[in-house]
Amino acid sequence: MPDLKLPPALTSPRTRALTLCGVLVAALLGVAWLLPLPYTLTWPGVTADTLGDYKDRPVLTIAGAPVRQTDGQLRMVTISATNPGEKTTLWRSLQAWVEQDEAVRPTESVYPQKDPEKANEVTAAQMTESQDSATMAALAHLNLSPAQVKVKVDLGDIGGPSAGAMLALGIVDKLSGDGKGGDLTGGQVIAGTGTIDDQGNVGPVGGVPLKTKAAARDGATVFLVPKGECSDAKVNVPKGLRLVPVETLNDSVAALEALRSGGAVPSC
Repeated sequence: MPDLKLPPALTSPRTRALTLCGVLVAALLGVAWLLPLPYTLTWPGVTADTLGDYKDRPVLTIAGAPVRQTDGQLRMVTISATNPGEKTTLWRSLQAWVEQDEAVRPTESVYPQKDPEKANEVTAAQMTESQDSATMAALAHLNLSPAQVKVKVDLGDIGGPSAGAMLALGIVDKLSGDGKGGDLTGGQVIAGTGTIDDQGNVGPVGGVPLKTKAAARDGATVFLVPKGECSDAKVNVPKGLRLVPVETLNDSVAALEALRSGGAVPSC
């Protein structure tokens, strides 16, 4: 049987060196593919009707003033994320980039605190501050005294400041509605997001493209969005969901009035 000899080009030192480099690069890519990265995976989270119950408990309990029976819904919206301290891989990150219902964000933008326990403490504190500001803004809007009217908020383990604007609207609707005996919602499912301060100014929150998907999934046809985040909200906006930009609690109430009456409604 004759000897089989490889062509010299395949046995040269240069070819062997290139082959070795290729093997090393492939090995490095394989490691990088599975190596944890400082990114957090996020996706549409739960929503909660501020006029109703969350986990079988009323979201808003108000004492010191008559409370209305309401129709329609005012849904605050969340995003879900991998746990604090949990990192995703390059492979999982690339998957999320091509999925419309997932997003990858730098971990520090989702969890400024690296310690998981501390991160949970911070988001809980943000929720408490948001609840207090929502109460102050709503009562000021209605010319009511916080010394007389007490509001308790129960959203379970949901943290962060982004429910503030919808909590304030929920308080207004339960105490006054549209001021004419009707509901702010006009019987519709309204969702939205945004921080709020004591003066009723609505601020940005982040993660809006995922929140619009959570809102549409849970039946909303209108989404109140902080005006500065309109461009983000329009990214892959769900079909049938109307985006309404707002800057203050007064803007939000006025927009809902226009929706009920058929007036001019701002849009992104």
